[in-house]
Amino acid sequence: MIDGLSKDFDFYQKALALRQQRQDVLASNIANADTPNYKARDVDFSAALRTAVGQTGGLPRLPDTSLTLTSARHIPAQAHSVGATQELYRTPLQPSLDGNTVDMDVERVQFADNTMRYQTDLQVLNQRIKTMLAALQQ
Repeated sequence: MIDGLSKDFDFYQKALALRQQRQDVLASNIANADTPNYKARDVDFSAALRTAVGQTGGLPRLPDTSLTLTSARHIPAQAHSVGATQELYRTPLQPSLDGNTVDMDVERVQFADNTMRYQTDLQVLNQRIKTMLAALQQ
């Protein structure tokens, strides 16, 4: 039972962490709206969440690997699988002369949408916790 609860809360923890990371990227775009040659970035939330929970096209995410050293002179090496998020560059609808690709209208809408979804995820998680507490009290 505890394992099931852990998996359920783990999903919400990953989703909220990804929403927070996307919020940081969008805030960075807004903050750099006047910076010459700044390229607006974003995170594909759906793909990042699938990767975070291990559903990458039906294939499970491989664990990180490190090599065993048999000599002190060997070079230590580690192989890391692709991280949960990959920041993508946004294609500008109307490029500016200074090379900046931030469109404030798009960024504000994306920022507000991500904030709303973050709050919704928190409310859903809060309701699940309240439901579990009510079940435990009965």
